[in-house]
Amino acid sequence: MEGSGEGSRDVVLPSRPVPGSYGVPFISAVRDRLDFFYLQGEDKYFESRAERYGSTVVRLNVPPGPFIARDPRVVALLDAKSFPVLFDVTKVEKRNVFTGTYMPSTSLTGGYRVLSYLDPSEPNHAKVKQLLFSLLASRKDAVVPAFRSNFGKLFDTVEEQIVSNGKSDFTGLNDTASFEFIGEAYFGVRPSESSALGTGGPAKAAKWLLWQICPIATLGLPMIVEEPLLHTVPLPPFLVSSDYKALFKYFSAAASKALDTAESLGLPREEACHNLLFATVFNSYGGFKRLLPGILSRLARADSKLHEKLAREIRKAVADAGGKVTLAALEKMELTKSVVWETLRVDPPVKFQYGRAKADLQIESHDASYSIKKGEMLFGYQPCATRDTRVFGPTAGQFVGDRFVGEEGRKLLKYVFWSNGPETESPSVDNKQCAGKNLVVLVGRLLLVELFLRYDTFTADVGAKVVITGVTKAATSVPGKA
Repeated sequence: MEGSGEGSRDVVLPSRPVPGSYGVPFISAVRDRLDFFYLQGEDKYFESRAERYGSTVVRLNVPPGPFIARDPRVVALLDAKSFPVLFDVTKVEKRNVFTGTYMPSTSLTGGYRVLSYLDPSEPNHAKVKQLLFSLLASRKDAVVPAFRSNFGKLFDTVEEQIVSNGKSDFTGLNDTASFEFIGEAYFGVRPSESSALGTGGPAKAAKWLLWQICPIATLGLPMIVEEPLLHTVPLPPFLVSSDYKALFKYFSAAASKALDTAESLGLPREEACHNLLFATVFNSYGGFKRLLPGILSRLARADSKLHEKLAREIRKAVADAGGKVTLAALEKMELTKSVVWETLRVDPPVKFQYGRAKADLQIESHDASYSIKKGEMLFGYQPCATRDTRVFGPTAGQFVGDRFVGEEGRKLLKYVFWSNGPETESPSVDNKQCAGKNLVVLVGRLLLVELFLRYDTFTADVGAKVVITGVTKAATSVPGKA
């Protein structure tokens, strides 16, 4: 039944060994990498192995494997019940596992292991995370106006391009608008207005991101090109060093107040700056590059009645707030928030989670209990967990915009894991949950607000990019419209 969750807690589950096979060293890991990227694709890769072994806890290889990662072997957790052990830092170690079975060179982060690679037991973890909390708290009033300013300009451009070209590449425009928004919201300085970056910031940021994630990503290139180029040996850090230096120069100047705070927390200024750069560009910008086009792609394929309901809800809340987009008004937009959560459930920005067992463990799926040995690498493929039919029922794999509306809908939020933790819990200095968890959901809602204050509906072609092909403008009397 949808929303039934884990079922009775009194059921004693049978114990069984973790099934699966790592195959022949080196050869099987390479073959599995080809399956993962090209022959099957991510979803089918994990689903087929769970089906083959009759288990949602299974031994398998994960990319990148040879020669980038020394050991590709993991125990995969592919259901909503086993997955949350990856968030329990009393049971799993999070040291150097942010990107999984390999770690990018620290030459890409100024020689420092930044927050994402630190375990909460390490002294700097609490200091850096507190710095991020302090930054977000100090700039909370800047988020809404910075977003509306930058994305108002984005939609102005969309309209101009539709008139002149019949279409507009939202994905490309979002890359620029998101980068500008984050710089303005976090530090009060748009990157394009800095001498360090000018208009080249998004391209430099994207290149630097690619150098870190390409071993576990595909650019859609032919296998014969992509395999040796991206998945076999690391890309040399020196090829992106000039881009990183430009980014660092911007952050050194723009984030001066935050760096003052870092020093008061006992963090060296340079180390703090590298951490702020990583959190802003990798975590925030990298996330918004995926999330915001993802929201539009889901809406473009949804029933037009969802557009009508969103427009009605958003406009009423803004009208009730005196025609202003306020945080209080946003909190009244229950359907709007549900659409963002549902996008994060179906298409989480970060699909993979890792942790190394600190001691011998017992991990339970819905159907069995499994023994895990100390030191084994645990891996979670989040889409399998957040599309678990045992929790979300027969519509688990579908986008249902109002899934989290109402009391019963909100009960399902504990199974939404996009932030490296349940949506019902909060980030702290003692856990690995995303420091900007609430900000991300806020930004997703602001996109919908900006969209439906301007338009009654829109159409788009959805593929590798989201290309808006048409908009139906709202009446000029709509309150709060930029």
